[in-house]
Amino acid sequence: MPKIVHGDAVFRVDPAKPPDYAADNPLLKLLTLVERTRLAAERELYEPSSLQHLFPLRWLELYGPASPNQDQLDPERQDEKTDFQKQNVRDFRLGDTRAVRGWAEVGDWRGPFLQLSYRGGPDSALWREAGQLGDAIGCVVSVQGGPPMPVRVPYDEETDFYTVELWGRVGDGLRDLLGERGRAALDSGLLQPRPDIVTGLGQDFLRDQLSNQDLRLVAPRHAMHPVLPCYLDIRWTANPDGGGAADPPQGSVRHGFEMRVRGWDHYLSVGTSPNPHGGVGFLEYRTLFSDYGRWSGSNELRRVLEPYNLDAYGHKGHASGDVEPFFAVNYMDLHVLDPACGIGLHRHRDNQEVFLMLEGDGLMVIGDWADSGSRARALEVRRLLPGHLAFLKGGNLHGLLNPADQRASLFMFGGYD
Repeated sequence: MPKIVHGDAVFRVDPAKPPDYAADNPLLKLLTLVERTRLAAERELYEPSSLQHLFPLRWLELYGPASPNQDQLDPERQDEKTDFQKQNVRDFRLGDTRAVRGWAEVGDWRGPFLQLSYRGGPDSALWREAGQLGDAIGCVVSVQGGPPMPVRVPYDEETDFYTVELWGRVGDGLRDLLGERGRAALDSGLLQPRPDIVTGLGQDFLRDQLSNQDLRLVAPRHAMHPVLPCYLDIRWTANPDGGGAADPPQGSVRHGFEMRVRGWDHYLSVGTSPNPHGGVGFLEYRTLFSDYGRWSGSNELRRVLEPYNLDAYGHKGHASGDVEPFFAVNYMDLHVLDPACGIGLHRHRDNQEVFLMLEGDGLMVIGDWADSGSRARALEVRRLLPGHLAFLKGGNLHGLLNPADQRASLFMFGGYD
């Protein structure tokens, strides 16, 4: 996929008519799609806090700057750092593919699942290519670099999507552990046991097994790995057997769960230090992000600079590929989000940020303004729990909603913008 220089459209804002964020808010539009997601089996078989939603983007529109810069619609030239209107998201349109992953638990098994969906109406690329689609289509999918595997994907009248949910569990005895909804999904093919595609078990990352290990080397093909991204190479076909028209016509599209969330359950390593730094007792530590010591060269904290970016010192005009080998911080804030309060979808052209949840929780959104080069452009949604943080790179779209009936406390810091 060719790299997008910048967003698809920028909307000029008349200074006399500032944006009405209460009307057709894109954050609420996105999270309504999350609410409408229907999983194959009974709700109690899924861990709600583990669910991660992936919505590939087809088109994106940003708001332009406020007065007096309202006519500067090129994001590369929008250098006014204190303008909080510019590059807020005005609207978006999604592609035909959607995905959800998370933990499921049934009987004595706890493991990952992956749901893949494709738009069922005549506005999808596959329908236009094939002329018409039947009661099932095909999907050839590779998860985490595994071999491409064919899957039959039935039409789901409940959602108007072709949908399949792949569980990393063998099929023996599964039917007897499911309720009525799950058994119906198993019979229709909406739910399929496919441990050959979706790999990993819940016990692969137990704390007492991981002391001082580099977690990146533990079960790297795990579909719910706590620190590695999960990539899906997908090709949809009009015929369930993999034949006929295809989207894309050749090869596959790489989708990916890339949101970098770290905390009590997601870390590079964990261990215990006796007499920490000459103190007393025992300290348990978790390394979250680091380019120090054994993690030197990880590059997790670096920022790749485009020529138009302002660096940590306020300079532009970098050579393509220049990097800052550090995370610059020039602001730190505490935020309290009232119930139903949301930080809108927006981007900062020049800074990286960290959202650390202190109390309560929220739905975190991070996405791509331009093609990242590692996956199809997408918006990603997952739960941000207390003690966990989300780290977004420069230029990432982002937003956060407190969906609960109590306040959420957030520590946010970053730079440079």
